[in-house]
Parts: sequence; structure tokens; C-alpha cells
Amino acid sequence: MQKTIFILLVFICQQAMAQVYYDPASYSEMKKCIDLLQTAYRKHRDVLSASRIQVLYQPSDTSIGSESYKIEREDHLITMRISSGIGGYYGAMDIAESMAIDNLQSITSGLKDPSFEVRAIKYNLPWSPYRESQSMEYHHQDCRDVSYWERFLDMMQDYRFNTLLLYNKHPFNYMVRIPEYPSACTLSDAEMEEWENFWNQLFAMAKERGVEVFVVNWNIVIPKSMAEAHDLKEYNDLSETTIDYTRKCVTATINKYKDLSGLGVTLADWMNGQTPEEREEWIYQTFVEGMKAANRPVKFLHRAVLSGSSDAMRDMLNRSDLPYTTLTEVKFNWSHGHSSPRLMITHASESGEVNTGYWQPTPDNYRIQWMIRNEDFWILRWGDPEFIRNHIAYNDAAYVNGYHIGSEGYIPAYDYFTRDKNGVSWKYAFERQWLYYAIWGRLLYDRNTPDQVFEKLATDKYGSSNGPSLIDAFRHVSRMPLRLATFFKATWDYTLYSEGFMAPMHAERYGINDKVHPFISIDELIHHQTLDTSYLSIIDYVKMLDRGHSPPNNVITPDMLANQLIADAERGEMLARQIEQTTRNLSFDLQQELADIYIWSGLGKYFATKIKAGILLARGRINQNAVDKQEAVKYLEECLTIWKTLSHTGDQHYRRVPYWESRVFGFEDLSLNYFSWSHLIPQVERDIHIASE
Repeated sequence: MQKTIFILLVFICQQAMAQVYYDPASYSEMKKCIDLLQTAYRKHRDVLSASRIQVLYQPSDTSIGSESYKIEREDHLITMRISSGIGGYYGAMDIAESMAIDNLQSITSGLKDPSFEVRAIKYNLPWSPYRESQSMEYHHQDCRDVSYWERFLDMMQDYRFNTLLLYNKHPFNYMVRIPEYPSACTLSDAEMEEWENFWNQLFAMAKERGVEVFVVNWNIVIPKSMAEAHDLKEYNDLSETTIDYTRKCVTATINKYKDLSGLGVTLADWMNGQTPEEREEWIYQTFVEGMKAANRPVKFLHRAVLSGSSDAMRDMLNRSDLPYTTLTEVKFNWSHGHSSPRLMITHASESGEVNTGYWQPTPDNYRIQWMIRNEDFWILRWGDPEFIRNHIAYNDAAYVNGYHIGSEGYIPAYDYFTRDKNGVSWKYAFERQWLYYAIWGRLLYDRNTPDQVFEKLATDKYGSSNGPSLIDAFRHVSRMPLRLATFFKATWDYTLYSEGFMAPMHAERYGINDKVHPFISIDELIHHQTLDTSYLSIIDYVKMLDRGHSPPNNVITPDMLANQLIADAERGEMLARQIEQTTRNLSFDLQQELADIYIWSGLGKYFATKIKAGILLARGRINQNAVDKQEAVKYLEECLTIWKTLSHTGDQHYRRVPYWESRVFGFEDLSLNYFSWSHLIPQVERDIHIASE
């Protein structure tokens, strides 16, 4: 048979038969697409009884991107044109969903392109970790298991993520040997072979699923064994030896791993004593020159982080003349991107000021990706599609081509949270947080993805009557952490932990830090600045009213915020109770989902009630009004009741889990290394004493 430039796959009504013509070199790429369409037909034979679907594989058609597909409808015939297997896979998924949701009515003629080119998950590896804590130790076995990565990458493909960013301090001594620096890698030959097999399998699996993998490190770091052998510093070593070693690592890694898509670099961490220009020069001499010396081109990720300079970065990238558009990640609202959808601070300076020089004027050799870091909720499931849609609407621009999501202090591998795992359907932590990944990935691929898609996913998991209610409940209660991070200004990782109502190391310049406990006390809540300037802090609001002034119409006052929190909490709780009452034989998984809704609801009511107490307490102090103070105490007693209730639910479903190393941050109390809601009850009680005094 003559080599063909397309595959023709036809499903004909009730016969479930396919005519397939293919180039043998392309069949493996198309196999998943074909399998999925066949599965969709078998599942939805009744829907297709009057329809016909065909797929045309046309890799030479440059008008169809590798992740795109083109639909043509004529009577009962639906034709999908694609240029790659991953485009076919995405299109097939959409067709299968539309069959089930609206009998193919949402499948309309036209070209379907992804909303964003880069849809990335940031993933911190547990070896050579940036955040060293007990929680990292749980994940070594799973993160070295290719079966774990197979499931994680399957999830990425299904939810339309296309980039995996693997972070740790120094990855190279787990990947390559540098003959000139034998002390850098202390692995035996057998151990090194195991690591090489692991990386090759991981990168190959990712490539098969349309996922590009980047290895990203912090600088300047070398292995301890090399530092000792060469009398160098492990961190922040500026010697020519370290430059030469790093450059050779970059080249050797690219040459060894043919399916590795790119490398990334962080400047500022352990680059002390250097100007922004000197930092960029170090990156040029190591990463850029190492990439140019390799036997193939790869992509480059240059993070725009603390102590960086947009001018210095632009100058370095301009003279680098790299073959691909560089990825430049900017932390959106620093480490707490699940906050306001308005850009208020970044990680580009100590002050958090927004350096618009990274995108003004619009660059021609790099594009910005917003990093939506999540250091705010790891235990509880989360999902608010409306927040993501609003975020995209606020922040899409010509200079933006993507988003990164992920955490620094949490790895989604081993589930060390769930108390009783008997009967659970998931094996790994990311699987229990399916909604978080589903809404981020699907909306980044298609910002117009309707809620019916997420409701269908929930329905498939938990039954036909539960999908819409479950998504609606999560939409409402998931606003609690967003509002806390918007109301309580935070910067780096440990300055806020929303699901725990904690601010372990919050910046004193933003308000009172009593340094008694990481829990946010009533005084800290009253006197802390807001992140979003359209919100009024409690103390500013009370002072404004005391002066006889009315708040501007375009601001959200603390009492307005409290009312919003209560309304959302009550709505989410009501929907959860309806699901409980109308569902026979609640599955263990659904019980866990509902428990999270109840805890989020409790946190929302706690936050709202504490705001009300704060308004009265601040007003009572200003006016020396004992009645206001007494009313504040009553609200704080109500807070205690709410907290005990949510803590009881938390203890039923979750273990006490490691959170942070308290001694590193100035707290000697070792009990602070662990988190549970019930463990914080004494701090909730302390607020009552503060107000009473």
C-alpha cells in the first residue's frame, strides 16, 4: 500500500466497525486516539445511532497545531482533522464527553486550539529537596516507581496538562557522571544504571502522552562530596571549577536523555553577593553555554524570581540567541496564587513590587507563564472553576503563553493524610485531589470549558444525582482560602497556610506578629494589611467609620466579606447534606469529599465570625466601649464552637501530619512540626482571653 499522509477511521452507526488506513510509522502515535474513539462508540452506541464520525490524520496540514483539532459537521457526519496523536486524543475526549452530556450538540464546526501553549505542573522531587522536612521522606519510594509516574502522566494527559517541571536543588548527580569530576557522583555503577533507566522510562512515557519534561534546579549548589573533594562551598560557590562542572552537567544531561525536553534555572537562591548582571552571566556561562554545546537543542526555563532584573535577563537572553522561545515564570501574588485574581505582588523583588519590565515592552524571544503556587491547602480537596476563569480573564495578554501550578512544601505522591484507607479507590495523593487538577488543566486548555464537564466527571465517580451538587458545593466552600489569602497579605511559602488558618512567618511590615504561635490570632487578623487593595482591613475599616467616613463603593469591607463567607459556607453545607440524604450507600470516597466540604464550610464560618469579633473588638478598644468588647467575646466563643466541630470532622478523617520544621523558623515547640485542626484549639481559646483582657 502506498504510504499515506492520513489515517481514515470511520465508525459506522450500529456496526461498530472501523476502516483504518495508516502509515506504519504513525500508527503507534494514533493508537490511543483510535482506542478511545472505539470505547466512546461502545459506551454511547445509542447516541451514535444516527451519526457517523471520521478522523483524518493529516500531519502535513500546518494550519492544525499538534494539540489542536478541526471539526467539520455536515448532516450526521462529524469529521475531525488532526495533525498529531495528542490532538486526536484531546478531540476524542471532547467528542466522548459531548456524547454523554448533550448528544454531540456542543461539538461545532471550527478549529479547536488550546487557550495556552504551556500548561505546566511544578513538581518538587523528594531527593535533594529544596524544602527539607519529614513530609518529604514519605515519597522516595513512589517517586522512584515508574508505575506511579504512569498514572500521574495519564492524569496529566486526560486533564490536558502538557508540561512537567521536576525541581530539586541539584539534579545532575542523579542523572550523569562527569569524568573530570568523579567525586560529584557517589553512586555505584549498578545504582547509576537504575537511575538512568528510571529517567529514560519517565521521559519516554511523558513524550508518548504529549508532555514535555523540564529538569529545574536551584543555584548555586554542588554535591557535598564534590565540595569536600575540591575544597569548595556546597552553596554559593563562585569558582571557575563550579562553573565548568555545571556547564558540563548541562551538556551531558541533554546528550544522555534524548526525550528530555528542557532545562530550567532559578537565580537568587544561593547566588549571594552577585549583582543581577553577574547572576545572569553565571547562568549564561553554565546553562546557556552548556545547552549550546549539546548535540541537540532543548527548551529553556528562566524563572523571574527574587533579586532578578528584567533588563539583565533580557540582555542575557538576547545574546543567547536560543532556538526556542524561552519560558519565563513569574510567581503570581508570590507563593499564594490562590488568592485575588488581580496581580498585586510578585517574587521579583524583596518588597514584592510588580516589575512590569518583564513584559513591557512585549518580549520577542520569551513569554511569561504565571506561577500559581499553592502553599495554602494540601489536605482538603479544592475546586472553584469560576476563580480560574476569572484569573484567565484578568491576566491573559500577548506576552502570556501559559500557567504553572504546584507547591514547594507538598508532593502529591504518598497519601499520608487519610486516616482510614480501607475502601478508598485512590492509591496516590494526586488522585484524591482530582478536581483541583481537572479544573486547572481543562480550563487552561479551553477557558470556555463548561461546568457540565466537571459535573460529568463527578457523576461518573459518584452517581448521576451527585455531580452538579458536588461541584456547586466545592465552588462555594473553596472560596474560603482564596478570601483569606486576599484579606491577609502574604509573601513566601510559610507566611500563610489557609486551610490551617496559620501564618507561621508572616512579615511584620504588613501588621502585628505576636510571635506566640503560627495560628492567626484575633489581634493579628485585626491589624494585618490586605493583599488586594480593593479589600479593607479590619483596623482601617473601624478607623474610617470612627472618623465618620463611609467606605468607597468599589471596596469590600470586612462585614461584607463576612457575609459572603457565611453565605458560601451555608450553601456548601446545605448541598453536602442533600447529597448525604439522597444517596444510598455512600461510598467511602464520597464520604471523604463531603467531609472536606464540611471542614471548608466550618473554616468559612469561623473566618466570618472572627471578622465580626475583630470589628467589635477594634471598635471597643478605640472607643473604650465595654459592650462592644463583650459582644466580641461572644463571637469568639462561637468561633470556638465552630472550630471544635470542624476539628472533630478533621480528626475522623485525617491524621496529624508533618507541616514544617519549627526550630528552623524560631519556634522551639516541637509540637508545631505537626498539623491538625484539633491541635489548634488552645489557640482558638486564646483569642477569647485576648478579647476578655
